[in-house]
Amino acid sequence: MIRFSATFLLLLFFASSCGNDTSDTERSSPTATARTLDFTAVVHFKASADADEYISSVDVAVAESQIARQEGLMNVYELPQDNGMIFVFEQQQELSFWMANTPLSLDIIFVNQDFEIVRIHSNTPPHSQQQFRSGYPAIYAVEVNAGYTARHDIQEGHFIEFIR
Repeated sequence: MIRFSATFLLLLFFASSCGNDTSDTERSSPTATARTLDFTAVVHFKASADADEYISSVDVAVAESQIARQEGLMNVYELPQDNGMIFVFEQQQELSFWMANTPLSLDIIFVNQDFEIVRIHSNTPPHSQQQFRSGYPAIYAVEVNAGYTARHDIQEGHFIEFIR
């Protein structure tokens, strides 16, 4: 009886796993674990600190708590063209970001306390464990879709204006 039961359970296991027509792709579908963001602020890009005109603007989600900063754009599978995220830190320091669990290629823009862009990392690879460092003290980081800074000619030495 024990041999029959073990065999029966083994057959039942194989039958149930073979009968499942859901692929691994469907089980790990982006929509199953995708996060949505609230874009509650705006970042304007400017050629100089006192410029009256903006180069471009993005609506941003704000990450200012430790948990929100750690989560960042993880598991965000779609980011509208003119949207992004701004990370706000308590104090200026050299910052380092990575792309683990981030399925989008991004431009990462590091900004100091004077709102000057001190470093741009363009087209960062999704899911990368590579460290992207500010290289200089920064208190903000802005993440936008890959290629955004090139399309709008945003450069290191330009400035941002952050409006909540």
